[in-house]
This record gives sequence, C-alpha cells and structure tokens, in this order.
Amino acid sequence: MSIPNMTLNNGVEIPELGFGVFQSAPEETVQAVTDALEVGYRHIDTAAAYGNERQVGQAIQQSGLSRDEVFLETKVWINDYGFQETQHAFEKASGKLGVEKIDLLILHQPLTPEFDRTIAAYKGLEKLLEDGKVRAIGVSNFMPEDLDRLMEQTTVIPAVNQIEIHPYFRQTELVNNNRELGIISQAWSPIGGITFYPGFGQDRKSTLENAEILEIAESHGKTPAQVMLRWHLDQGRQVIPKSVKRHRIEENFDVFDFELTNDELTRIDALDTGVRGGPEPSSVNMEDFGMEIPEA
Repeated sequence: MSIPNMTLNNGVEIPELGFGVFQSAPEETVQAVTDALEVGYRHIDTAAAYGNERQVGQAIQQSGLSRDEVFLETKVWINDYGFQETQHAFEKASGKLGVEKIDLLILHQPLTPEFDRTIAAYKGLEKLLEDGKVRAIGVSNFMPEDLDRLMEQTTVIPAVNQIEIHPYFRQTELVNNNRELGIISQAWSPIGGITFYPGFGQDRKSTLENAEILEIAESHGKTPAQVMLRWHLDQGRQVIPKSVKRHRIEENFDVFDFELTNDELTRIDALDTGVRGGPEPSSVNMEDFGMEIPEA
C-alpha cells in the first residue's frame, strides 16, 4: 500500500509516516533502509550527526526506486552553522547521500547560546531553497521562543519542526504553536520509552508496557507501538519511527487500517508526564555537543 501524504506549507508533499535512522550503526543502516523501502516506506530521515548518510544513500541507490519516489530528509549539525558553512553542509550531505537535491534540510538544534549563528545558518537554508537545491527547509528541537526569534530575522517559515513527542512527553504548547504558524510537528521518538541520549531518562518506564496503551491495543488487535503511531497520525503529526529489525519495521508500517476513538486519544493524552527524554534544547552548546562533520 502507499502511505498518505501531508502537504507542507510551501506545497511540497511528505509521507505521513517516515523511517528514521538515529543511532543506527553504519553497518546496520544499509539493510535497515533497504528493508524499509521494500516494506513501503518512502520517507527516510537521517542527519549529518548520525554518521550514516552515506549508507542511507547507498540503500536508496540500490533499491531500484527512482529518485523522486523517495522523500529524503537530513539535518545540519551545529558545527556547520553559519551562512556559507550551512551551504557547504549541504554539499557534504548531498555528496554522501549521492543526490543533487535534498527534499527537506533542517537545522538540528537551536544553538541558543550562539543564536546569531543559527540565524545565519537558516539564511543559508533559505539560499539553498531559492537556488533549488532543496525542496523545503525546517528546524528541529526549536521551542516557541526560538521560532519567534528565528522568524523575526528570516523570511521563510519552517516547513517542519522535528521534536520529541510521545505519550509521556506531548509538548502540547509547542505542538499547538507549530500548528498556528503552519509548521508541521514531526515526531522523533514517537513511540517513547527508549533512551536516546546517554545520561537522560534512564529511569523512564516504557510506554510499550503502559496498561492504558496495552488495553487500547488489545481492543484493536494491534500492538502498543502501532497504537502510539496511530495516536500521532490521528492528531495530524508526521512520524518517523526507527528500527533495524525487519519485523518491527513491518509492524510500524501497518498502521493505516484502523483509527482511534476520541476517547482513546484522550486517554493516551492523559499519560503525559512532562519529562523530556533528552537535553533541554536551550542547553545544547558547542562546548558539550560540538563535533566536526567529516567532508566525506
């Protein structure tokens, strides 16, 4: 089956469900992306900081699919922020991915302590968009105040804001703010219950074992993971689950034959703990998080 599309604020279409490769080791990434494309995913989300752009590109090139059949998204890391630097970051990414054009290129973090560099980086994205090298631009982990500062000094409204969203951390204010601005909320860690950042959230309980979600899943003949992905889709968010296991990749794809009731959506909404699974976006700085992105 084909995945339904969402329309970004510039008219570009993106599949509602994508495939993520965060923390997928390079040696596992080619097979994982190959499996995802075989299953039917048509949006792959990677990043310079993940260290696996080359493997993503290799899997796409080996898939037999034409370039316009796969929506490709990647992210610029903070070390490459700046007007010229971000344009060069595109060259690095497109070279590793083996493509001339990237469908969606976004800034990975707000880099709050050096926001002037963030502004310059976003202006670099605007130039890439103007030159036709990318089809859409956006941001990741930007809070409402970050978006306000960004939009005061730039022209193009971000098409997406990729943020942590799952039943235990809903970020309702931010999601509503994105919607009001015409920005699609793209959920990383959409299932939750997994520690993505060392040192953060080790004591979290997995959403996969939550009694409410288990009960809802049983009533639909679905798994907890499928219920959580459906929760996102029913509320208008784009989702990018990640796995390197074929059966999980297939499971996460099988979410288009049911919908949740308003009562079920409300029950899942009520599970919010307000506890973030990664660092506060404003705390990301060059000293603690900086890393050079290799040329090739």
